[in-house]
Amino acid sequence: METLVARLERTAAAMPERAALQQGARRLDYRGLHEAALEFARMLRARGVAPGERVALALPNCIEAVVAWYGCWRAGAVVVPLNAQARERDYYPWLLHSGARLLVQQDGHEDGTRAAAAAAVPVLPAGHCLGGEGGAVHDQAAGETAATDLPPPDPDALAAILYTSGTTGAPKGVALSHRNLAANTASILDSLGLRADDSTVSTLPFYYAYGASVLHTHLAVGARIVLEDNLVFPHLVTEALARERATGFSGVPSTFALLLDRGQLERHDLSSLRYLTQAGGAMAPALARRVRAAFPQAKLFVMYGQTEASARLTCLAPGRFEDKAGSVGTPIAGVEIQVRREDGSRAAPGETGEVWARGDNVMSGYWQAPEATAATLVDGWLRTGDQGHLDPEGYLWLAGRRSDMIKTGAHRVHPQDVEEVIAELPGVREVAVTGIDDALLGQVVAAFLVPGDDAPNEMAVKAHCRQRLAGYKIPKRVAFVSELPKTASGKIRRAALTQGNP
Repeated sequence: METLVARLERTAAAMPERAALQQGARRLDYRGLHEAALEFARMLRARGVAPGERVALALPNCIEAVVAWYGCWRAGAVVVPLNAQARERDYYPWLLHSGARLLVQQDGHEDGTRAAAAAAVPVLPAGHCLGGEGGAVHDQAAGETAATDLPPPDPDALAAILYTSGTTGAPKGVALSHRNLAANTASILDSLGLRADDSTVSTLPFYYAYGASVLHTHLAVGARIVLEDNLVFPHLVTEALARERATGFSGVPSTFALLLDRGQLERHDLSSLRYLTQAGGAMAPALARRVRAAFPQAKLFVMYGQTEASARLTCLAPGRFEDKAGSVGTPIAGVEIQVRREDGSRAAPGETGEVWARGDNVMSGYWQAPEATAATLVDGWLRTGDQGHLDPEGYLWLAGRRSDMIKTGAHRVHPQDVEEVIAELPGVREVAVTGIDDALLGQVVAAFLVPGDDAPNEMAVKAHCRQRLAGYKIPKRVAFVSELPKTASGKIRRAALTQGNP
């Protein structure tokens, strides 16, 4: 199977001057990307990074981050992409658990610097990715490492570890091979029909499986990727789509809700858009219809997947939206989907059960977690933890998650992360955190506190969280209750937290 590294090298040879990456006034063509990645790989080897060792990247979406991904792979290293907005308490367990050999980050990233110091992990400034700050092109030892000393990675070698939760005792790192990522990319290309003359404005973070998939699929065909910082100002994203004559755009449901509500779509010519992709949580049919009405010339692909599947499992073809609205579609090429009962037997059409999946895109396991791997991968099948049913035509309909994980916008929040921080406050007797429905973000974080003496007020709770947590983890709602709903064994019943508290 052709790896993503091999695809990039083939594209660079076939269309060297085609634009690959664009960030503001900065440009990098495919020849430049390939050469920068190779130079970065040489530098890593010269600094002692051996094949199979992990290199953590705490970088926002930027040209340097893309060079680092492909440079690490060219050196045989494993990419560990970390959320650039995270805090020291997040980075430290990730660095320890992954056994990172290096941490690549931007200058002035204090949380990453402190965590790296505590974990005894050397820090490499992001400027080295493009030869600056004494980096690759100025490193004589790196230059002496010939391309022949950097054999392409084996398809079955580990390529990346993506963390799907925070500091909950044992971080959960999804281990993806080069074969996993290549299979996922090929299947998505088959679904979307991406071409070299396509271009996209990318806002989804690369540490997120969906954002990484958007990056790799477009690079795989020689398309152009315009990097935008985030969606703080939705109208700027709309301006970029119009200015760059983008042919595609990808987002989670809240991304499209923000564009519809605050993107000033009516002020711009968006006729160049021909495809939109949505994943990262269920998109309500009503929102999907609004998106289709706002972008009538663009085909909307509703998709479903998991990090454990390298990103994608199913896709609802645009032509079936009207009669299958609410479904996440059928398996993409190379993927099998089954719905099973609790005893593992296959459920009948229309019968709800757990969604199981199989394919070359399914992870090799969780990093250094054999028990979790054995519970999730059974006889070659991935137990997704999602509930759903298949209709008689084989279309998948989801019915909720078994996990407590909160999906807020493009982020994932584990309740215990927030609970641990709030519990630090004096006057908090008990605390439980869950997600509550939100029309814009899908879910937002809500905290329920049992107060003791001198309990903090809502403002104090949020201020404390703001000091210790990434912005997306800060509770949007803080409620004070007399007791928390629990099971007979004393476990908190999160689903009952919002009952009677709409």
